[in-house]
Amino acid sequence: MYAVIRTGGKQYVVSPGEQLKVERTASQNGTIEFSDILAISGGEGKFEKDLSGAKVTATVLEEGRGDKILVFKLKRKKQYKKMQGHRQNYVQVRINEIFFNGKSHKA
Repeated sequence: MYAVIRTGGKQYVVSPGEQLKVERTASQNGTIEFSDILAISGGEGKFEKDLSGAKVTATVLEEGRGDKILVFKLKRKKQYKKMQGHRQNYVQVRINEIFFNGKSHKA
């Protein structure tokens, strides 16, 4: 059983019990609910047609910041150099449940 969710401008394939890092989103009491579901599959190559009311719930394990990424810009022969750093915020979550059509699949 797996689902394809969209959060933070990215798409993730998730299954119950899996841990992943997503961009920081608002959580309530340590849980996050993903309602933007793109696909749900119970088996290989078989996708559900009706996704209304589908949701994925997850528990927040950790919040943090990723590794630093350096952005360096250079224009040759013009004496222009610019360096900038960036660290992306993230939330590590564990997928607890995939719910759709009155059925619940837990870890």
